[in-house]
Amino acid sequence: MKENTETDLVKSIIEGNEFAFYNLTKKYKQKIYWISRRMLGNHLDADELTQEVLIVIYNKIKFFNFNSSLYTWIYKITTTRCINFLRKKQLRNFFSIEDVAEKEFDKNNDIIKNIEDKEKIEKVNYVLQKLPLRQREVFILKSIENLTYEEISEITGKAIGTLKANYFHAIKKIMGYIKDEEQK
Repeated sequence: MKENTETDLVKSIIEGNEFAFYNLTKKYKQKIYWISRRMLGNHLDADELTQEVLIVIYNKIKFFNFNSSLYTWIYKITTTRCINFLRKKQLRNFFSIEDVAEKEFDKNNDIIKNIEDKEKIEKVNYVLQKLPLRQREVFILKSIENLTYEEISEITGKAIGTLKANYFHAIKKIMGYIKDEEQK
């Protein structure tokens, strides 16, 4: 999207144009979902978080200051919400006993037509979930979203050297997980 078009879109949303927000949603909803899906590891949480992010965008768009691209701003909101969601979930899991039947429901609720694709997605999600949160975030941004280290730095607020180290360690761990799986 051209910078001028982004500016017009944001201004139109701020002025109350609901169709402009619909266009923003149409353009970014899938991207938000897949970022969330990769970070959270399942459909239900990703779907819930996607809706939450869209609400946040709607309420906070008036604070968008054009210091970055709209996508970068949305991506930062999404990853921040994912990190917060995972932290809250870890706390809930630590302080409460989860119902096993509910966990089974969450795991089996994904509807994917092709069994092979489902298996691949599950393997990727399994490996991603084993990574520490920061390494997972950098790996997703770099390898899956194809962002540059400069863009990732802008999103995360981390130094490029730190990002490169996190990415290196993520790759190293992923290769180790893959090697371990092949030996089973």
